[in-house]
Amino acid sequence: MGSLSVQLPAARDSTIESPWRTVVQAGASLAAAMGVGRFVYTPILPLMQERAGLSAVGGAHLATANYVGYLLGALAGIAFPGVSRSPMAFRAAFVALIASLVAMPATENTVAWMGLRLIAGATSALIFVITVNALHACLRGHPGHLSGWAFGGIGAGIALSGVLVLVLHSIGDWRSAWIASAVAAAVLAAAAWGIRLTPDPVPASDPIVAEPLPPRRWGMFAALFTSYTLEGVGYIIAGTFLVAAIAQTSSGALGSSAWVLVGVAAIPSAAFWAWLAHRRSSALLLITALLLQAIGIALPALTPSPIAALISAVLFGATFVGIVALSLATGAALRFPHAVALLTTGYSVGQIAGPLLAAPLLHTGYRPAMAMALAAAIILAAACATIPLRKA
Repeated sequence: MGSLSVQLPAARDSTIESPWRTVVQAGASLAAAMGVGRFVYTPILPLMQERAGLSAVGGAHLATANYVGYLLGALAGIAFPGVSRSPMAFRAAFVALIASLVAMPATENTVAWMGLRLIAGATSALIFVITVNALHACLRGHPGHLSGWAFGGIGAGIALSGVLVLVLHSIGDWRSAWIASAVAAAVLAAAAWGIRLTPDPVPASDPIVAEPLPPRRWGMFAALFTSYTLEGVGYIIAGTFLVAAIAQTSSGALGSSAWVLVGVAAIPSAAFWAWLAHRRSSALLLITALLLQAIGIALPALTPSPIAALISAVLFGATFVGIVALSLATGAALRFPHAVALLTTGYSVGQIAGPLLAAPLLHTGYRPAMAMALAAAIILAAACATIPLRKA
């Protein structure tokens, strides 16, 4: 078997008038659910510590609650496959996500905040799985860079959330930051509201159903699953605490600026990696992206320089969405049942483990050097786990 390709199978039915409509709607969906709904917490965290009395350990608990919710949302996609393509579930999840953002400034109770971040995590995961399934169904047979641009919506949402908090940072109003994020998520959700969710039934004669999976395919998926789970562990340590770590030794504005830079770098990254996937082995690209990410995460551990922090932000943004897109496309190319939901589940388990592994470093405040070194080591392990795909 040659190098694994991430090209999706040819379309059975090409009834879409313009694939770009799906790209824009999916991009808006991912921007709202992931870029804003999930990751706006990263730049708001320092404001909540400064103005709302949130401790470092409390901040980690809120992050963990969000990741537990994300796991529950991913598991729902496995347990109830019909939900993964349901317009009603898609829209209900958006309503619940936006409501959880609106409710954040209504309390200063950490337990209540944890419950709200749990809801945000579950709904964002469900929206993510539904959106990716729609992409794979509607863009089959189209160039891979189209779905890459849709994944760029995550970066656009991150950049938007960073800009909102950067603007509001001068007045130090964490409550306004949450309200602004809810408004942004609502506008993006409206743009994604009518996305086409194709049921895409599999005929009984399809080899995915008719033939058992060969052992090699099981082994390849196991390698991919392990790598993607470790990526979830390592990237979330950096992704959750990057802004707060920078803010500890620099101005808060620099931290928010770095987060904006992460988002800007992430916008074209998935399309770029998808373009490369037509010319190189996807396994080689995954290893390369993971190694670049590990280098970027390690930079703040090597030097406290603001320049190093900004370079780290660029490398982080340029790889983490690309790794998501490459991994999910590889899972789809393997034709492994429920690949998107399974990989998302592993990723979310990793995200739960990440803050727990970093927690011992937070009891005396943020220690960015050690936290980033830990994250970089885990990403290196993820790269090693991907090697069997290269040999397939």
